[in-house]
Amino acid sequence: MGAFADPGRITRAGLRLHPARRDGRKLLPDLDAAIRACGLRDGATISFHHHLRNGDAVLNQVMDAVARAGLRDITVAASALFAVHAPLIEHIRSGVVTGLAASTIYGPLAVAVSHGILARPVLMYTHGGRARSVESGDLSIDVAFVAAPVADSYGNLNGTHGRAACGPLGYAVTDAHGAERVVAVTDTIVPYPAVPIEIGQDWVDFVVPVASIGDPSLIVSGTTRATADPVALGIAETAARVIAASGLLTDGFSFQTGAGGASLAAAAYLGTIMAERGVVGSFAAGGITAGIVRMFDAGLFRALMDVQAFDIDAVDSFRRSAAHQSMSASMYANPHNRGCVVNRIDASILGAAEIDRTFNVNVTTGTDGIILGGSGGHADTAAGASLTLITTQLVARSHAKVVDDVTTVTTPGETVDVLVTDGGVAVNPRHPELADRLRAAGIPLVGIDDLAAEARRRAGGPARPRAADGRIVAVVEYRDGTVIDMVPAA
Repeated sequence: MGAFADPGRITRAGLRLHPARRDGRKLLPDLDAAIRACGLRDGATISFHHHLRNGDAVLNQVMDAVARAGLRDITVAASALFAVHAPLIEHIRSGVVTGLAASTIYGPLAVAVSHGILARPVLMYTHGGRARSVESGDLSIDVAFVAAPVADSYGNLNGTHGRAACGPLGYAVTDAHGAERVVAVTDTIVPYPAVPIEIGQDWVDFVVPVASIGDPSLIVSGTTRATADPVALGIAETAARVIAASGLLTDGFSFQTGAGGASLAAAAYLGTIMAERGVVGSFAAGGITAGIVRMFDAGLFRALMDVQAFDIDAVDSFRRSAAHQSMSASMYANPHNRGCVVNRIDASILGAAEIDRTFNVNVTTGTDGIILGGSGGHADTAAGASLTLITTQLVARSHAKVVDDVTTVTTPGETVDVLVTDGGVAVNPRHPELADRLRAAGIPLVGIDDLAAEARRRAGGPARPRAADGRIVAVVEYRDGTVIDMVPAA
């Protein structure tokens, strides 16, 4: 229907809550007791957040407890799933888990899903679309298990302190506000009240202590490190020049970068230009990284709007600065609320596994059809930002990345404005005025058809054809809840 065809009617699902008794105790001895107290049954949907990313230890502990309880036909609705969650494969094989829903899936689990380990397709959301789905009731959560770096015995939580401090709990906030039952899982219990309070006691049913909720050093991953590759650095520098020439880089400028290496490097080049021009931005949004924190500390932005910290420097910034603000996943990117933060972003730099001649972007599958991630905030940010840039090399591992048709559509081309590659810069034909600005600034432009031809030449042949339609292993939802693509079994 188009990225903006469905403005949505804001709805909120009715939510059944369980009031606490005046003398009731929320602190339980273990996860087994929590599962019994929640009345978890076969066929339930349970949710998890991913703020500890590949360092998360909560999901696996909970699923082991679910298996011990003899439960089956469980749907795991996580905001994202990482390589550390590979033990889910055995729970799927044993029938404990029969459904998955997530914004991104990485590692062995993604491979297993791609080969059809589940009988029914995985639902893949955008970050904003997942929040919309929870709030509208499309995704109904029976129990949300919240990894809480700090908690008190009555359920006040934060990610600011504790052994596994992870920063903002933006995805957990959405789940806590949308689930029938909420269990805080923590390795650091402090005297009441735990401050600052990010998720309050009025949203938490039970608190469970465990030995460890995870390893915060594994929050950062290969996808959240700036590149050192000279070709990618050249792309990053050009992307910064495009923004500088767009007319948007003035006082009050707002910005978000994706988690890809070139996108992160582009932020550093942009910071240099902002300092040279004396530009002070209003805010940077994210997934906040160390590079964005350095720009903030240098006075290049007045505030940071943060749904999740991408590294320990961002966690530290959130702890020490009042202007480093947390936001829920809904506030960040839900298209069906009263106004999300992505709508206020001037420029966004994002990556791509593939981009096609109509500027559609794929960050969901590889050319072999194997799931390699998913939208996360990609499609949300592209839709909201005034200027969306995609940065990518023309070829990676002998595969063309600028293609005739992407393997899977993640982000629709109508929300993408500029493609920056090592073969040149292409502007979406929808924006001739932007093309004129870039030419006037001395930035040479090429057509995206020419970039696709050059990528094909460098790759040594045509792109691998998309897998023939067969059993569907994943349904890719756009942020408004419509289906933008489907992933056949690899």
